[in-house]
Amino acid sequence: MNFLAHLYLSENNTNIMIGNFIADHIKGNKFSHFQEDIQKGILLHREIDTYTDAHKIVRISKRRLHERYRHYDGVIIDIFYDHYLAKNWRNYSEIPLNIYVNSVYKLLQENIDILPEKTQKILPYMVQYNWLYNYQFAKGIQEVLNGMNKRTNGKSKMNLATGDLLEHYQIFENDFTAFFEDLREFSHQKLKELS
Repeated sequence: MNFLAHLYLSENNTNIMIGNFIADHIKGNKFSHFQEDIQKGILLHREIDTYTDAHKIVRISKRRLHERYRHYDGVIIDIFYDHYLAKNWRNYSEIPLNIYVNSVYKLLQENIDILPEKTQKILPYMVQYNWLYNYQFAKGIQEVLNGMNKRTNGKSKMNLATGDLLEHYQIFENDFTAFFEDLREFSHQKLKELS
C-alpha cells in the first residue's frame, strides 16, 4: 500500500502514523531510538506490506500489469489503490479528506527533526503538490507516476500506467474494495497485537 493507506490504517494514533509513514526509509532493525509507538508504526507498516504482497486479490491486480511493467507492477498497484481510497474516502472516514491530509502534513512538519533524511527530502514536495489529496484525481496519479518513472530514468515506463488504470477502472476498483476490507481487518488486529 502507498502513503495514504498506511496513514489511514494507523487508526489516528499520531506516533503510529509517523512510524507507518517513515518505515520505507528505515533499514533493518535500526529504529530502537524512536519512541515506542513510532516503533510499532514501523512494524505495522511491514506487516501491512507483507500481507498485501501475499494477498490473492492484489496478485490478480498485479498480473494485469505485469507483462508491461514487470517488477514495477506492485508499486503501480499501491498507487492505484491509494487513488481508490482517496476517491472513496467518505466510505472510510467521517473526517473530510482535505482536513485529514492537512492534519497529516502538519503532524509530519511538526516532527520533521525526527524523520529520516529521505523522508525529510520528500515531505516538502508532498505538501507543495498535495499528493495525498490529489491521489483522488487521475491527473494526481499521473503526476506521481511521472515522478516515479523519472526516478527509474524512464526504465519503468510507469508514466504510461494511468492509461491502464482508466482502461480497467472498474475492475481495479472492485479489486481494491474487496481487498481493503480484508486489509482493514488484518491491520486492526495487528495493531491490537502490537499494543
